[in-house]
Amino acid sequence: MNLLFSNDRRGEYPESWYAAVTPELPPYPVLKGEVRADVCVVGGGFTGLSAALHLAEAGLDVVLVEAHRVGFGASGRNGGQLGSGQRQDQVKLEKMVGRDEARRFWELGEEAKALVRDLAVRHGIDCDLRDGIAWAGSSDGSVRELHDYADHMARHYGYGLEVLDRDGFAALCPSPAYRGGVLDRGAAHLNPLKLALGLARAAEGAGARIFERSHVHHIQRGKSVTVQTDAGRVVADHLVLGCNGYLGGLDRQVAARVMPINNFVVATEPLGTDTARVLAEEIAVSDDRFVVNYFRLSPDGRLLFGGGESYGYRFPSDIRATVRKPMLEIFPHLRDVDLTHAWGGTLAITMKRLPHLARLAPNVLTASGYSGHGVGNAVQAGKLMAEAVRGQSAGFDTFAALPSPAFPGGPAFRSPLLVLAMSWYAMRDRLGL
Repeated sequence: MNLLFSNDRRGEYPESWYAAVTPELPPYPVLKGEVRADVCVVGGGFTGLSAALHLAEAGLDVVLVEAHRVGFGASGRNGGQLGSGQRQDQVKLEKMVGRDEARRFWELGEEAKALVRDLAVRHGIDCDLRDGIAWAGSSDGSVRELHDYADHMARHYGYGLEVLDRDGFAALCPSPAYRGGVLDRGAAHLNPLKLALGLARAAEGAGARIFERSHVHHIQRGKSVTVQTDAGRVVADHLVLGCNGYLGGLDRQVAARVMPINNFVVATEPLGTDTARVLAEEIAVSDDRFVVNYFRLSPDGRLLFGGGESYGYRFPSDIRATVRKPMLEIFPHLRDVDLTHAWGGTLAITMKRLPHLARLAPNVLTASGYSGHGVGNAVQAGKLMAEAVRGQSAGFDTFAALPSPAFPGGPAFRSPLLVLAMSWYAMRDRLGL
């Protein structure tokens, strides 16, 4: 079974709140017959669109192929959080790779945020970008860790995080579930589908040729690369894979290290004056649960709330019920509020929860496995691959040097093993450990 076609109608965006408020682009053509290019990009999400844009701006002939619509996958339906640094915090990175290398990854994370902001301004992409992400602690121990982390970031990185005690956090987010946290005003949140479609317009404007509803089912490597779709093929000097959780069987090496998982989001009806009982400012929030809850207010006053994960192919039959449960744990007073939109999406994680960038052949590059940190990581990865194609691979090589072990159990057993681990951590969350 292919995740590309497991939960969605072919060639259509999910019925998300993002899709409801974001005007669609006119469809790009289906690839038919043979076309030639300097670079073929597979995948029309943040990674592929950024790669195509930066390659085309550098003067290369670029063809991008997407199985559905640009922005169809995780890029167009995620929580919209543009976080600082990497998915792993700096303390954990320092233990993994040492302080000097961890500092380089922090700098790359800051560059990723700046890149997204710059692209939005430079290409006139109105993606509802707002500053501020808070990290919420559910226990006194978690709050102490967050406050210690803020001190660490100030002392060693010169980066300011606002420290919030229980009362301070409640003034910002009046949920009985949280006991304090920190606020990162250098991070941001946005409408991811608007960003993706804006990147597509920019890439097309720079000269990239985009083909939609063109499912890639086979790749032949060699001095040139042949990318075969249902109705055509691309012959190119270089290949960029930006498929993330929708890679399928296109590359076994990547599939062993990058695992697709499903996550779910709901949008409430407009809350009106009750928005203040959810958030006092236009910030986003992520909490400390192993299965993270994340939320923010939409420009029209809805709560956009993400929670719950699954590891099989299929989405649950009732996404509203799946997400309503954690939402009411955080905001019990919303029990009678209508959920007007509910949708799922497939992202991808790695064992280390850090991106997997790799050179699969001299002329084949891949980036995926952003582990929930993809708004910045994926846009940046596309740019880094574009630079590497042109022989400037310093940034790409920094990420490619990260340890990227394969999941234990292989494709057949990694999901059941992860479900066991998730059940353990979910029990810890419920017990407040």
